Amino acid sequence: MQRYDRLREILRLDPDKDFLAIYRLTATYEFPWDMTRALELALFRTYAVPSIGRLLAETAEFTGRPQKRYDDTSLLLDAVVEHGFESDTARTAIRRVNQMHRAYDITNEDMRYVLCTFVVIPARWLDAYGWRPLTHHERRAAANYYAELGRHMGIKDIPGSFEEFEETLRTYEDAHLGWDEGGREVAESTLALMASWYPAPLAPATRALVLSLLDEPLLSAFRFESPRPPVKRLFRGALKLRGRAVRLLPPRKAPHYARQNPEIKGYPHGYDVGELGTFPVPGSGGCPVPHPRRPTGAEAQPPA
Repeated sequence: MQRYDRLREILRLDPDKDFLAIYRLTATYEFPWDMTRALELALFRTYAVPSIGRLLAETAEFTGRPQKRYDDTSLLLDAVVEHGFESDTARTAIRRVNQMHRAYDITNEDMRYVLCTFVVIPARWLDAYGWRPLTHHERRAAANYYAELGRHMGIKDIPGSFEEFEETLRTYEDAHLGWDEGGREVAESTLALMASWYPAPLAPATRALVLSLLDEPLLSAFRFESPRPPVKRLFRGALKLRGRAVRLLPPRKAPHYARQNPEIKGYPHGYDVGELGTFPVPGSGGCPVPHPRRPTGAEAQPPA
């Protein structure tokens, strides 16, 4: 297989019908490392919305046990990518996400905004740092994939195209990004979590790297001091060079899922999808995903 053969395979598929297959190929074969980094950055955008950042601080999940929250979020979302919407495992994962969200008073607009970050931020990252940018074909498939996920989560007024996802995100951020003490607290906790994945002497560099990748509206919303221009150029340039180097490598022969990421630390002996996340007292509204049964041991996942 040559470097662009898998892209040719993607382009033969229909982004309106085969969006899951396209997104799976893109996320697990073409760009698994980049997708992980981009979705980590997407987290910071959600913290900068005061209603979201404040709620996350109040639950204390991202501040009291950030590694578990990171692991569970990654694994629940990835279960759908790996197994598909119709599988028992994916239904269990979506049901867990819905049960957690329904326990809190989260607006449809906030939920829709978070969904937009999943679509738009990876495309922005790959345009800047990927070994190739996403094609229009892949952007359309990603929009359809997350629109389907949003419908399973009961989100209303979901954008109908990648361009509409972009516009919805831009409009929402223009109106809502801003300072909140809770959002800053959650952002600091996430920075500390990321630094903990590497040797302690690298903690300052890890923080500087992440801050160098945040745009000015985000830095302003968190009241973070912007890194000096030479520092930004250093880190951003290094990521661009990485992308060029990856382009010269042979294509990946096997898919790489989030459960295989070294940043997932909390389940060395495997996990049961139905036991991931938190179990708060449910709120009103119900869960839009069918509840045929509780998961069994057959749905337990192997260790990474």
